[in-house]
Amino acid sequence: MTAQVDYLVVAFTATSGASGELLGSDEKELVQLVWQLVDVKNKTLGKVNELLIKPEPLDSTEEKEEEEDVVEESVEEESGSKADCVTTATSLEAALNLFHLHLTNEVNSAGAGTSVCLCTDGQLHIRQVIHPEAASKNILVPECFYSFFDLRKEFKRHFPTSDLKALNVHIMAESLSLPADVPNMWDPSASLDPTTPLPPEIGVQQVQAMASIVLALLSEPFSHTFSNQERVSEKFETGTCSKMEKVCDNTVIRARGLPWQSSDQDIARFFRGLNIAKGGAALCLNAQGRRNGEALVRFVSEEHRDLALQRHKHHMGNRYIEVYKATGEDFLKIAGGTSNEVAMFLSREDQIIVRMRGLPFTATHEQVLSFFSPGEGLKETCPVSGEKDGILFVRYPDGRPTGDAFVLFACEEHAQCALRKHKEILGRRYIELFKSTAAEVQQVLNRYSSAPLIPVAPAPLVSVLPAVSLLPPPGSMRDCLRLRGLPYTASIEDILTFLGEFTHDIRPHGVHMVLNQQGRPSGDCFIQMTSAERAIQASQRLHKQVMSSQRGSNSRYVEVFPCSAEEMGLVLMGGSLSHTHTHAHTRTRSGTGLSPPPCKSRRLSPPSYSFTPAPPVLSTEAAAALYPPMGQMLLSPRPLPPAHAFYPPSAQLYMNYTAYYPSPPGSPTTLGFFPSPSSLSSPGGLMRMPGLTYNSNGVKDLINAMQGYQYAPEDALMHTHGHVHAHDPAGTLLTQPKEWVCI
Repeated sequence: MTAQVDYLVVAFTATSGASGELLGSDEKELVQLVWQLVDVKNKTLGKVNELLIKPEPLDSTEEKEEEEDVVEESVEEESGSKADCVTTATSLEAALNLFHLHLTNEVNSAGAGTSVCLCTDGQLHIRQVIHPEAASKNILVPECFYSFFDLRKEFKRHFPTSDLKALNVHIMAESLSLPADVPNMWDPSASLDPTTPLPPEIGVQQVQAMASIVLALLSEPFSHTFSNQERVSEKFETGTCSKMEKVCDNTVIRARGLPWQSSDQDIARFFRGLNIAKGGAALCLNAQGRRNGEALVRFVSEEHRDLALQRHKHHMGNRYIEVYKATGEDFLKIAGGTSNEVAMFLSREDQIIVRMRGLPFTATHEQVLSFFSPGEGLKETCPVSGEKDGILFVRYPDGRPTGDAFVLFACEEHAQCALRKHKEILGRRYIELFKSTAAEVQQVLNRYSSAPLIPVAPAPLVSVLPAVSLLPPPGSMRDCLRLRGLPYTASIEDILTFLGEFTHDIRPHGVHMVLNQQGRPSGDCFIQMTSAERAIQASQRLHKQVMSSQRGSNSRYVEVFPCSAEEMGLVLMGGSLSHTHTHAHTRTRSGTGLSPPPCKSRRLSPPSYSFTPAPPVLSTEAAAALYPPMGQMLLSPRPLPPAHAFYPPSAQLYMNYTAYYPSPPGSPTTLGFFPSPSSLSSPGGLMRMPGLTYNSNGVKDLINAMQGYQYAPEDALMHTHGHVHAHDPAGTLLTQPKEWVCI
């Protein structure tokens, strides 16, 4: 609450783009500034001034630019404007300085007081037009633009039932029953297209109508006092945020697409004109602790948050920034903290924070201070603020160092001097230096001090399965091959071509491609060989040989290792062959463990995941009799019972939802690689496949579609007019070419 000002400056702005409630939402430049001085005490009006910003063409000379940049006054009759004084400037900086100069001269000539404040119709003219454009062009804004009165809010104090968002000059004038001599006013609600620029005369009419509204509020019976000024923050204030603090969901936004080197000050510059809460800019980090181009910003009110959403896809340099709504919980996850050590470290205000990454684990405070001390013959100094108290090492919950630290500097000059030591050596390691923020300090500390999402292994998904150990027993016959580092475009034909003469030693359906969680090739493959001797010979001859892919130009060397069927089953079921504890010549059962589930979805791995064991439906003996061992069920070739020409559904019960999914056993897509398998115990059945393309490759495409199913090869024959069943040489089963096939 402040005292009544002496003068009000009723101002109106227009850009080359949208108008009305969309003013400033399209990043268009300011082209018109109209204002009129109102003497609050004497209730008199000054002259109407109009300032036009007309950028000079690129082919103009420097002398002409200097002349035009000063001021160019024109006569009212020449321009056709209804303003008392019309001036022209060629840049925003010249226009703002000219406005400030004319306003100061007019106030001094009036002599009735010195206190002046702007008054606009809504928030957009100051917050969404002048300040954002000035910030993007690095222009200093005069002091008078950091405080103003919102005429709509002042009007609402006397008409509380009116909707603030729906108010405009036209509605306020009608509510006040202004006299007929007031100029015709522009009604924004009657505009057909708010995205088009306004005619130049609208600005003058708006200012004259607003001045009449101000005089009506100052007069009886309202006797209004203009005392509640709107403030625009001149500087972003850093600070800390506690996890126990309540943050309103309607005050937070998420900005996406930020340059990786941007800081909280860059974010505040992007949202210049809007008031960000203290410590309300939090940069987000990815899983590796690096900035991911996103930030959460907390504003002082919902009104400012709504204005920030209008800056969606505005530009920061050459990048456009996406702005979305967020919640207070999202902000607290990033910026909130509970550590007293961090709170004390960040309690010093107006300090510049620098992050050190890659420190030796044995680094001490003295080594960090020595790292930032000036070297021999160097005059630049970057003293750490507070000596040892200005250094914060990041540690794990058990006290082990992480290699990260944060250092405080007293001023921007010292911080820039410190950043010039980027990638210099401390001990035997080079140190990376980055300008950091208080929210990033909280986020890094929270990341390293929080417990893992899944602290223990989950219980089995199906409780009826017996408690079978997934670890392969020692001493198993290593009659399989593991291929690692395959090209991602490699097909089964490429693998068979790579194996060469060892192709004839592959068991039927013995090629298993390993897919990742998204169903794409992972670069691994398992092959079942007929004997352990041939598997060892293949690994010795083919290890680190180059494989080429027919579907891509890339080629890679492939690692080939012999392995057992149990180890292959372990990987295909979601495990890992990494040995965490190995001895000289003995691998114990504890040496092979399961990989942690690579779940990134919160729904699959919530922080409060509970693993309460479920009681088994069947006893261990009954379940063991019902389900065969894993190696026999999936990996070993076996005769299939009648009416089951596919893998039984029970095999899916062993699938791990978190890791690698096995592909169906892959058969070659061309005939002749494998000897014909033994005949099935049950006759094959007919299946109709309508809609086949006429340009298909025949049996090759059909076998691709039916991989994983056993079929009688003598039942798949080619005829010059289409597919013919072996038991029907006359072709009586076919009525259309390529419409029937027997499997």
